[in-house]
Amino acid sequence: MSLDTFVKTFRRPFQFREFLEQTWMIARVSLVPTLLVAIPFTVLVAFTLNILLREIGAADLSGAGTAFGTITQLGPVVTVLVVAGAGATAICADLGARTIREEIDAMRVLGIDPIQRLVVPRVLASTFVALLLNGLVCLIGLSGGYVFSVFLQGVNPGSFINGLTVLTGLPELILAEIKALLFGFVAGLVGCYRGLTVKGGPKGVGNAVNETVVYAFICLFVINVIMTAIGVRVLVR
Repeated sequence: MSLDTFVKTFRRPFQFREFLEQTWMIARVSLVPTLLVAIPFTVLVAFTLNILLREIGAADLSGAGTAFGTITQLGPVVTVLVVAGAGATAICADLGARTIREEIDAMRVLGIDPIQRLVVPRVLASTFVALLLNGLVCLIGLSGGYVFSVFLQGVNPGSFINGLTVLTGLPELILAEIKALLFGFVAGLVGCYRGLTVKGGPKGVGNAVNETVVYAFICLFVINVIMTAIGVRVLVR
């Protein structure tokens, strides 16, 4: 289904209205979890990092550590959690309900390709929302790290801001966005696949949603590890 989806992404007509509706749906179910997950993660990273830097007399590098951790790991990891836990499950539940009502079979009888009509817009919407969520998490992470470090732990504001670009630049940001793009694409595929292969009625839909979370988490964390390893080798050179 992955290859079929990729090929039919470039085939007309593109379901633009469906893409917009799915983008709004995924963004709506993902926005609040993103905020609720990103802020505690940011506080935890900033608090732990600042304690460590103070112990070694390098508190002025708080901004560098916060930026590097947020851009390279915090943003992608939170995106993994939200996209897999909220976005992919919503896609699976939607398509699973259509499958058990035999709407997918009816579409095939009418000569409508469910991959092009339903899967492609959802996968692209998931990819697009993942890119936006990654940027939002990075923004929240840097802002939250600044507020927590400066106002609660006494880090110098100028030193924090000046340190943001010491370890983090455009290559790290591009790598983070590539991760987010892959996360969204794979999460959308997993949700669509489990939704279209549901069996066993309403209970089967519930089981498929649970399996979607597990499969998506596994796939996305594996991708994160691989992309991080590749990124480290490329960026070090």
